Amino acid sequence: MTTKKELPVVRVTWIDAEEVGDTGWNCLRDQKRKAKEPCPTIISVGHVLFQSDKHISLVSTIGPDISGAVEKIPSQFIVSIEELIPNAEV
Repeated sequence: MTTKKELPVVRVTWIDAEEVGDTGWNCLRDQKRKAKEPCPTIISVGHVLFQSDKHISLVSTIGPDISGAVEKIPSQFIVSIEELIPNAEV
């Protein structure tokens, strides 16, 4: 078992990249219309495992020696970061 660590829990609002269309040929008129639509806004909540000027890494599920998958969000995609639990002990 590892020693307990404090990992803040945050809510990250970010804009996701998106690819629109089906495999193969697509109607150009439809693609032009879809191209004007904004990229989706996403909200992720999790424990901060790592944060730098390049990206933030979160896990939503964590135990003393295990965790779920790491979600890495590029800093350029981030709109806001809200600290929900400053010093969550795990």
